[in-house]
Amino acid sequence: MARRTAARNVFPTLPALTWQPGLPVHGSHTWVIVVGEAGLPAAAKEAGKRLGVDLDRLLEVQQSTGFSPTAGATAAYPLLAGEVAEVLLVGAGDGSPADLRHAGAAIARFGRGKDELTTVVAEGIEDGALQAFAEGVALGSFTFHRKTVDPGKPAVERVSLTDGTSNDRTAVLDRGLVIGRTGWLARELATTPSNEKDPAWLAARATELAGVTGLDVRVWDEKQLAADGFGGILAVGQGSTRPPRFIRLDYVPEGANKNTPYIVLVGKGITYDTGGLSLKPRESMVSMKRDMTGGGSVIATMSALRELGAKIKVTGLICSAENMPSGTAYRPDDVIRHYGGRTTEVKNTDAEGRLVLADGLAYAVNELKPDALVDIATLTGAIKVSLGSMLYGGLFATDDALADNLAGAGDAAGERLWRMPLPDVYTDLISTPIADSVNSSKGPGSITAALFLKAFSGGLPWAHLDLSSIAESQRDEYEYSLGATGAGARLLTTWLTTDNPTAGIS
Repeated sequence: MARRTAARNVFPTLPALTWQPGLPVHGSHTWVIVVGEAGLPAAAKEAGKRLGVDLDRLLEVQQSTGFSPTAGATAAYPLLAGEVAEVLLVGAGDGSPADLRHAGAAIARFGRGKDELTTVVAEGIEDGALQAFAEGVALGSFTFHRKTVDPGKPAVERVSLTDGTSNDRTAVLDRGLVIGRTGWLARELATTPSNEKDPAWLAARATELAGVTGLDVRVWDEKQLAADGFGGILAVGQGSTRPPRFIRLDYVPEGANKNTPYIVLVGKGITYDTGGLSLKPRESMVSMKRDMTGGGSVIATMSALRELGAKIKVTGLICSAENMPSGTAYRPDDVIRHYGGRTTEVKNTDAEGRLVLADGLAYAVNELKPDALVDIATLTGAIKVSLGSMLYGGLFATDDALADNLAGAGDAAGERLWRMPLPDVYTDLISTPIADSVNSSKGPGSITAALFLKAFSGGLPWAHLDLSSIAESQRDEYEYSLGATGAGARLLTTWLTTDNPTAGIS
């Protein structure tokens, strides 16, 4: 498998985040003081004395006008003389990673258009919380537009941090920025409009990222997909003038051998979903440019593994098509033969995600034989009914340890998961005398979709992440901006770069 070289830097320009040992004597015109429930950091008080600023009094004044140390709360105060022009108080809540992530995002939003911010945090902040702070700075800096007029202020260029000690926490900040960058990349891929983004575009972007991150890449075009029997991807994509693609990215760590654990990720890459002949209403079609969030998150995750030193082998498979109605579109009642031979009777062409994922799962089982298999998708609206919006993503799994490892990574990354059941009794709901199963049925929609995919997992330890419930934010809030969230990239990156992602999996 050939390794490609990209001709340009394909990463976003994030703020430079640096650690400054000792007290901040010199620095930017804006100082940011991170205030937790325990009050002002000791280093901030000492630095304030050197500036001639009574920060205790400043905090008292701001609290009297409504400021509290709630995570992400802000209060700016101008200084009329001296080197520092303004002080920003930012709430850090209880100092947990989630609250520090919110604080980092708030600082990034405040810093738009500024050259530099000097930030003082509490001494003894744990690595996980400091890393989350860095993730928040990256995610809060996210912008995407195609404006030619009034494009808005750019992200802050530099953020320097200190806790007043001589400790060097640069490595923690660097890891946080890289994980935050995966969320940014996944969000950017999902936000790109579909007149620009089609399966070939997604494959080109994956190839570019592979070139600069030390990944091997292979792309199947429509002719190769037909030759190799990827019936699900071909069927979903056959109604569009822009043909489907299947993308494979491979990461192998230095020193890997036959005993190195191996995980395969499979992402849904539907670059636009009209529903096909089972056409969506207009309201439901809006935002379907982000129906490739799962595939985008796999690409973003793969791009970070070498930089973060992941210790396992990982393959990312992205099943990409555009689901359009036309004279060549696939129809309800068609029977599809997937990779490996299993058949599906189509009952709803808007249940297309599971058809492309089935091909990816079957390819992984037949050709790759990993130790564990995880698919990720914005698969069903039903998961929103079950879990609401922006609280939990759905997790289905056949292995308890795999489920626990993923859920733990989700908690750490701020992309929480809720495990859902996989009762075999519901398998009857997707049975048919015509084929091995149908792709849509009445009943618990997220569960029957998961059961459909389970049949393609080959008995391997398998997990299915249905993240429609956390894939789109309705507002600018904390580390999220209005629109696509890039759900799953930070979760998967966090999981795969732990010391033992396959711990306990059998």
